[in-house]
Amino acid sequence: MAMRGWPLIKLLPQKTNFHFVKYAPAAGVISIILCVASIVGCFYPGLNMGIDFRGGASMEVSKPAGQVLELDQVRSAVSELGLGDVQVQGIDSAASAIVRFQIPEDEGQSAVVARVEKAIDEAVGEVKYSGVSVVGSKVSGELFTSGLLALGAAIVLMFIYIWFRFEPQFGFGAVAGLVHDMVLTFGLIALFRFEFSLNTVAAILTVIGYSMNDTVVVFDRLRENLRKYKTMPLREVIDLSLNETLSRTIITGVTAVGVLAVLALYGGEALFGFSIVLMIGIVIGTYSSIYVGAPIILLWGVKRGGSIDEDAKPIKLGMASRP
Repeated sequence: MAMRGWPLIKLLPQKTNFHFVKYAPAAGVISIILCVASIVGCFYPGLNMGIDFRGGASMEVSKPAGQVLELDQVRSAVSELGLGDVQVQGIDSAASAIVRFQIPEDEGQSAVVARVEKAIDEAVGEVKYSGVSVVGSKVSGELFTSGLLALGAAIVLMFIYIWFRFEPQFGFGAVAGLVHDMVLTFGLIALFRFEFSLNTVAAILTVIGYSMNDTVVVFDRLRENLRKYKTMPLREVIDLSLNETLSRTIITGVTAVGVLAVLALYGGEALFGFSIVLMIGIVIGTYSSIYVGAPIILLWGVKRGGSIDEDAKPIKLGMASRP
């Protein structure tokens, strides 16, 4: 016998009528407070830099041909030494891997390497070590700068894309949403003390792409409705567009977060931080598409019939807007 109400997607209302713009001033104040707190948190206590940005040592670990090197056991053994960010990456075959770890300032390189080798030997048996090298702080600083430049370049390119596809004010709304998402994601990384590494930069870039995709969907519908309802007040057109894309936004976000939750639970230590950062970023990106990107268009206004929409002026942060 078929279950009633299945699939569950049918339980969602087909049409909603939420007044998003009505609460945009309050949401704007909250976003500004959280962004300021995030910026402060990135400097104090600061980001928990991983080995990519902090420097450390790396070595190649290998077992005899025909034997398998258990990467999880190696990672666990080195992690228990309290050396911060530990990376274990398999190479060539299942018998060898590259192990990267941090070197505490109060310990010498030789002593730390000896501790790591002893821990690995106890965990997986006797192995061969080769290619021990140290990543200096100068190289790590260059990687950190490159990572920030990559994030900045992504935002600039997104702005150019939106500028050409829509109008400049749409571009400003999209960029404001992207900066909002990136700043809050950085703040939560600092708050929960996640390791900030190249994997984290990749996660933030993915969040930027996801947020932009969600924003473009909303802007597309908004542009269609601006052409369709030429005399409707701009705030009502924005509410209508957000409501019409709401089910798609929720379904896409819930699906992505569900997949990432499974990845965080069963993907192991190496993917946990990456998955959590993506989950947080997707939630923030969904919020910004509704309460950052679209309301900014109301502040700037859009051209309809050769003039700026008059309904663009009344909304101000901290003041109630018309329902």
